[in-house]
Amino acid sequence: KERDSYSSGPTHRFVETNGIRMHLVEQGEGPLVLLCHGFPESWYSWRHQLSALATAGFRAVAPDMRGYGNTDRPDPIDQYTLLHLIGDMVGVLDALDCEKAVIAGHDWGAPVALHAVLLRPDLFRAVIDLSVPFIASGPDYPSKSYPQTDDAVFYQIYFQSPGVAEADLERDVRFTTRALLYDGSGDAPNPAIRSEQAGHVFMVPRKGGITANWVNPTALPPWLTEADVEIYVDQFRRTGYRGGLNWYRNIDRNWELMAPFAGLKITVPALLIAGDRDVVLAFRGMDQAIANLPQSVPKLQKTLILPGCGHWTQQEQPQEVNAAILEFLRQI
Repeated sequence: KERDSYSSGPTHRFVETNGIRMHLVEQGEGPLVLLCHGFPESWYSWRHQLSALATAGFRAVAPDMRGYGNTDRPDPIDQYTLLHLIGDMVGVLDALDCEKAVIAGHDWGAPVALHAVLLRPDLFRAVIDLSVPFIASGPDYPSKSYPQTDDAVFYQIYFQSPGVAEADLERDVRFTTRALLYDGSGDAPNPAIRSEQAGHVFMVPRKGGITANWVNPTALPPWLTEADVEIYVDQFRRTGYRGGLNWYRNIDRNWELMAPFAGLKITVPALLIAGDRDVVLAFRGMDQAIANLPQSVPKLQKTLILPGCGHWTQQEQPQEVNAAILEFLRQI
């Protein structure tokens, strides 16, 4: 049953979960759909999905994830592991007095959602995965496979030293926001779609840092307004980027923590949505990871690759994403 939820709009609240105070934005009534954003975003990245889900008869809840927005930002780096992030989502269900939910994740929110259903299929009954597919744990620490040259390092290496990437990204937050959202979009002249350059997409020059080669677009793509940009700018000027960067600083720790669950399959219904111009798809081995998904995600219902869409999937093509999500929800 569809409901007129546009008029009421989303509401904001705070809940206590897993030892932190978390900011939630919610809209609608019905079965719960929990929306986990990625880096460097906020609940606002799901603005188009909140109203669509509410109108379709669902209760949509988009948190500011740990370290972001109006949610707490613990200081210790080791407070940002996958187990903390999954625990936050489990605690949200408790705080909302909900027994089960469908969980969705984009970018860094995707591994949170995927590992939430991996570990707690009793609570999370299905998963919607945007941009980053499920990747089985490898035989060694992820950092050991990170590429580097005399002139450049893999971006996740660059993110490891506390304070370095923060200073770079925070030097001009408006420039960072505009350049990053544009450069990662399907509207940019994206080098990731050219296979001969794909190996360099994630490399950061040793001189100049990650923003050295970024370009401030003269005009924003049609899916993004200056008002949208200002919401992100206001947030990251206030919070900085440390909280989000700390997620990257736990990648090897996550590998250790998840080792006991290596080989475990995702047993709930799943949907994957990605853009054919998403730089993530240029990551080494990603084609094979997508091809292998039916083995580790046997209830994968559909893999939808959106033409012309870049990394900011649900923001760039909200109508297509909403249609796919609602079709999936009605089938499970």
